[in-house]
Amino acid sequence: MSFSDIFKKSFLQGYSTIELGTKGIIVALCFSLVLGVYIFFCYRLLTRRTFYSKNFNISLVCMSLITTAIILTIQSSVVVSLGMVGALSIVRFRTAIKEPMDLVFLYWAISVGIICGAGLSEIAIILSVVVTLAVVVLNRIPLGRAPMILVINAENDKETNKAIRQIVRKYSRYYTEKSRNISGGQLNLVIELGVNAGDELTADLSSLRSIHSVSLLSHDGEVTF
Repeated sequence: MSFSDIFKKSFLQGYSTIELGTKGIIVALCFSLVLGVYIFFCYRLLTRRTFYSKNFNISLVCMSLITTAIILTIQSSVVVSLGMVGALSIVRFRTAIKEPMDLVFLYWAISVGIICGAGLSEIAIILSVVVTLAVVVLNRIPLGRAPMILVINAENDKETNKAIRQIVRKYSRYYTEKSRNISGGQLNLVIELGVNAGDELTADLSSLRSIHSVSLLSHDGEVTF
């Protein structure tokens, strides 16, 4: 027996393989499926996206099942696990995930698949409950209020600019001038501000004769403290 044979034999014997029966595989996949469906409904109820992606939500369930199958396969043989690592290393995901919560749910589904595949379904259940509680509780904590966008079209003169600043300062907690465009004596002003009485603000601005139009818009950008 050569040295390479001895090395291979000792290497393979150093890693115990797990004999998985059909019952164990079905149980692991069932737990993964149940938790994947739970993640499906959590994603549908907890996310507040304007454009809900049902395909992405379905992919979370499939991701959990596929990951469980991969972990079960890796446990069966060290040789298969090495081949699986080599095969998966060539996979590249080029779809950018722009929403941070989508990334959280994606890792959640993958983690559930790994844990169920390792035969630790209790941990996967506890993880899902804790993550759900964390998302619900943290989402209800008022950390700030999204600013509003005020768009004003008016005559460009000193009196009008002074009046606009006075009214905006009166009704807003803070304000920042985002853009100022002047064309043909006409002023187009965009202001980001925090305001509670938006109707009173727009009413006072509209009462000025030199102002042609006033628009107050909300957006889903970063919260300003």
